[in-house]
Amino acid sequence: MRSKLQKIGLVGAGVVVGVLVSLNFSAIAQRDAMPLPVEELRSFTDVYSAIKQGYVEPVDDKQLITHAISGMLANLDPHSAYLDADAFKDLQVSTQGEFGGLGIEVGMEDGLVKVVSPIEDTPAYRAGVKSGDLIIKLDETPVKGMTLNDAVKRMRGKPKTSIKLTILRKGESKPLEFTIERDKIKVQSVKSKTIEPGYGYVRITQFQEETAPDMVRHLDKLYKADLEAKGTGLKGLVLDLRNDPGGLLHGAVGVSAAFLPPNSLIVSTDGRVDDAKHRYTAAREDYLRGTREDFMKQLPEGVRSVPMIVLVNGGSASASEIVAGALQDHKRAVVMGTQTFGKGSVQTVLPLSNKTAIKLTTARYFTPSGRSIQAKGITPDITVEETANGNSRERLREADLDRHLANGKEDEKSAPKKEKTDKPPKDGGKDAEKDDAHAAPFEPASKNDYQMVQAMNLLKALQVVKK
Repeated sequence: MRSKLQKIGLVGAGVVVGVLVSLNFSAIAQRDAMPLPVEELRSFTDVYSAIKQGYVEPVDDKQLITHAISGMLANLDPHSAYLDADAFKDLQVSTQGEFGGLGIEVGMEDGLVKVVSPIEDTPAYRAGVKSGDLIIKLDETPVKGMTLNDAVKRMRGKPKTSIKLTILRKGESKPLEFTIERDKIKVQSVKSKTIEPGYGYVRITQFQEETAPDMVRHLDKLYKADLEAKGTGLKGLVLDLRNDPGGLLHGAVGVSAAFLPPNSLIVSTDGRVDDAKHRYTAAREDYLRGTREDFMKQLPEGVRSVPMIVLVNGGSASASEIVAGALQDHKRAVVMGTQTFGKGSVQTVLPLSNKTAIKLTTARYFTPSGRSIQAKGITPDITVEETANGNSRERLREADLDRHLANGKEDEKSAPKKEKTDKPPKDGGKDAEKDDAHAAPFEPASKNDYQMVQAMNLLKALQVVKK
């Protein structure tokens, strides 16, 4: 028996070394700084051997190694992950703006799935799923014990098929159930409209491949509409980044570049290796992909000087925080709303040889003035709660996640925690909360959007001062 275990252990050691080589870590770390930890590898192979020999049911080698890699990455921080072939393909598809599923940005917390933010105009958003919800069951299958990739796979699927989410929500005495029909999630990442003559509104719901050029087209449309109405150009603009979970870095750079002088510093990244250290500016080589035509040529005159408000809240994360931080540091816009999510880390997707990939946190990003947003977020210039009575929804934040990356520059004790919602609802207690449990979210930029109303008031006040 012992000799058999030793043989299996040697095979396991060979498999482990092979996997480590195949991961090609030379792309992300210096080769001379990578001595293999022999004792730890011996422990790994001992466990591998014990499972292969004595586990109650046979376990496939590929499954064991995949779980080992998944665990290795998942225990680093909430955003590093192993992507199998399907998950890698889904990631590539979602950045193009179209995929099949429910439309929620999720993360892992204590072995369960937490909603970071529902994506606007998707089935989950319309059903009333909210930031901070804790998913405990998918149909009748408990989430506890699933990997994040497994949970995402179950939630995605063919359009017109349904899935039941069982959710725990703070303030609710029992779990909530949502039966949601999947749909083709084609996220329209940029929306715009004229709020009133002379005042434009642009909303970005997610940063994708085409977000920056789409935003330029929307701005051009707003300016042309103003001219057709015999205006003289926009007097004010609101850029709405609320509940925007982020997305592609170059999209954030492109959006910021539309409002800043050429070559202005937008964001810098800093990590352990040279490839993770970079300064992104408002220059075409930083916001364009490939050799495509420079979409900034369509930018209307006046965009870089129009008075501007940026709306943010606890659902504004990652790329949206880059934009808010850049415009705030350059004093280009007034940032209004509530503290942002605080995801200030960069994830690099490293494809492997077998059509899988790893998503690895490789750097922190910093605003032009050198602020690290990680686990802290962007503090608005003017704090405006979500409702007139001073309440904002309690939200999950980066600093609340297990194993979250530290800020890197500032004392993490200063990082804001969840927004307090101790005040009772204006029109009732628990019954009112229950009635609202499945209510669809309000429409941004509508007349009942309190933060938007305050943004418009400030823009008009700026016009008075300007005169």
